Amino acid sequence: MHLPLPRIPAPVPAAPDLEARLTDEMASVVAGARRRALRDGDRQIDTAHLLHSLMETDPEVRDVFDGGPQVARVLGYLVQRSIGYGLRWQGSVEDSGAIPLLTQPGWSPSAVTAMEGALARAAARGQSRVRGTDLLAALAADPACRAVEVLEHAGADADTLCARLAEEPLSRQVSQG
Repeated sequence: MHLPLPRIPAPVPAAPDLEARLTDEMASVVAGARRRALRDGDRQIDTAHLLHSLMETDPEVRDVFDGGPQVARVLGYLVQRSIGYGLRWQGSVEDSGAIPLLTQPGWSPSAVTAMEGALARAAARGQSRVRGTDLLAALAADPACRAVEVLEHAGADADTLCARLAEEPLSRQVSQG
């Protein structure tokens, strides 16, 4: 007697990997954030890791701020993260309450949400690839994320950054995408 084999439903296709949709420059930002997370003893890339890597590598991102002194203050707070300022975050998962569209191993829910926001901003520009200013806009738009906490401590207003990025000329947005 042969028993019929149960029908096993086809697996649901996995959500597309965030990193596969990034430019080489943004992939470098993510790699820097991952190194920083590992060095800091964090299990996941969070929004402060992403902000730190953006600030160090992308001149367009630094141009959005109020000049060199503000950039230096933000970078100063980000550097302090690994020597004390961010120790209260160590071992905890960043979750600003936003529901990410997908989960990504090794990423905090807030970082996934920021990357999805950056991808949506690029798509609104007609581009499939994310730029640093797209990610900065998404980070600054989440008032409960660690990146905004760092910005506020450094005296950089996230709402002002969002407004500047919203005013970014379309020709620059398209030509750089």
